[in-house]
Amino acid sequence: MWYLWLRADTGNIIDYVNSRQDIENRLIRTIGSPEERFAEDHLRMLRAVRFAANLGYDIDAETFNAIKLHITAIRRVSAERTRDELTKLLTRGGARRGMEILAETGLLAEVLPEVKELRGVEQPPRFHPEGDVWEHTLRMLDLLPSGEGVENDLRLAWGIVMHDIGKAHTRSENESGIHFYGHVREGEKIAEAMMRRLRFSRAEMETILALIHYHMLFINVIDMRPNRLKRFLRMPDFDLHLELHRLDCLGSHGSLESYEFCRNKLAEMADEELHPPRLLNGNDLIRMGFPPSPLFSEIMRTIEDAQLEGEISTSDEARRLVIDRWGDKSTG
Repeated sequence: MWYLWLRADTGNIIDYVNSRQDIENRLIRTIGSPEERFAEDHLRMLRAVRFAANLGYDIDAETFNAIKLHITAIRRVSAERTRDELTKLLTRGGARRGMEILAETGLLAEVLPEVKELRGVEQPPRFHPEGDVWEHTLRMLDLLPSGEGVENDLRLAWGIVMHDIGKAHTRSENESGIHFYGHVREGEKIAEAMMRRLRFSRAEMETILALIHYHMLFINVIDMRPNRLKRFLRMPDFDLHLELHRLDCLGSHGSLESYEFCRNKLAEMADEELHPPRLLNGNDLIRMGFPPSPLFSEIMRTIEDAQLEGEISTSDEARRLVIDRWGDKSTG
């Protein structure tokens, strides 16, 4: 939003609109009338917020007020352009401030109404001394790396925004305290609708929904049986799951016990422990007298569970397990 020209013949900078002064004052303003610029392209309202967030600048008062007056025009911008601008806001630094400005201007209610609903949703102080779900989300965003050239993973950034999105619809309170029963499942539904509206790719949606789906499992990770723990640790994009959990903790109670437990387990385990070689296949089961059927999947999972538990390690042991569980089919 600045216009600076460099004369090739003299090397002098030509500044028609006092852009250098705005840069020195760390200020975002439109060139000319904000109303005219925003009427030309409504996305510029969102872009002004994004620039202010990413650069750590303020928005000029006239420009800020023009955004507040014309926020409903943002609805005419395509979902794809809106999504891309929001993603840049969330991933290129200053994400917390960006979300705060979206709220202050009223744009948040227009582009992410589900996130606006998180304001004022109080949480149990024992686990969330920071306050409501909105503040928790902002604190997590504030922990994302920032600085020149930094660009965070968009799936992690959006995972932060959406991981507790279901809490606004599931909050309850009784004599035992505040509860959010079913907030993960509700959050998945809300997040999927949000991402479809904003035209996320299928791959992005799948990863972000997985981040929401599994983020509460870290609570019980220390007590998981070996087979379940290993399946958990080998999930696709587990590095993103682990980082979301770390930020979730630091943005609330501050305990990183489960985070450190997972890191230590990953460091201790060889890849073969997480991904043991298959001991039997479908042909082996047919040779053992089993007719092809959906039962094969159950048998294969049972064998792998026993491997992950350290109970078996050879094909002969796997065959014995199958016979013990499902009977000897070779004798007819």
